[in-house]
Amino acid sequence: MSPGLAIEAKNISKTFHITEDSHNTIKHRLFNLFNPPRASKVEALKTMDFEVKQGECVGLIGRNGCGKSTLTKILAGVYPTDTGTINIKGSTLLMNLGVGMSHELTARENVYVSASVLGMKIKEIDAIFDRIIEFAELEESVDRKIKFFSSGMLARLGFSIAVNAGADIMFLDEIFAVGDVKFQEKAIKVFESSWIEGKTVILVSHTMTTIKKYCTRTAFMKHGRLEFYGDTEKAIELYMEDNH
Repeated sequence: MSPGLAIEAKNISKTFHITEDSHNTIKHRLFNLFNPPRASKVEALKTMDFEVKQGECVGLIGRNGCGKSTLTKILAGVYPTDTGTINIKGSTLLMNLGVGMSHELTARENVYVSASVLGMKIKEIDAIFDRIIEFAELEESVDRKIKFFSSGMLARLGFSIAVNAGADIMFLDEIFAVGDVKFQEKAIKVFESSWIEGKTVILVSHTMTTIKKYCTRTAFMKHGRLEFYGDTEKAIELYMEDNH
């Protein structure tokens, strides 16, 4: 891995194979015994290289369906790649409306599981548990399964775990666009504070003012392809052109 990098991905790609099952009734199944369901391929991520420097805040922009979420999930280890290699330096936590957390577990249980994945010991988690729940404003729901949480509640919990448990690399997906205004303001303050100073951040957002304010470099994606990766203002210009 090249020195000074937090993430180094080479020749990565991802294709999903989707079965178009029209045999959803008894009639369809009887009359289509010898006509199996069709399968289609979706190239979610075309072959690309992607690297992020340690301590850098990188923006990731593009229209819905462009491959942003697939790329973040691959870099965070949620999806395996079809091709290529990925090297990560440090612990990662994907904050994308609860992705990476178990929806069958309670908020309390997810705090312990997620923080353990980041390398924390039980006693260390005990020491920050109340702070995590208080910041996420989930005192009344701490022992509820998170499958009953709203998207805003999931985002608050995930963000609070990330900043309090000390992930080295954080993937923040529209974190400032969920929850109420009060929480958004609080999240921005924490984002800007010394809590995550020196952390590596990949910031996914449709809000260009946020991208422009925080990101040193920005990647613009289109149809699963990395169209541009560099100067943030240039990336935003391409994004705006694509939306007209």
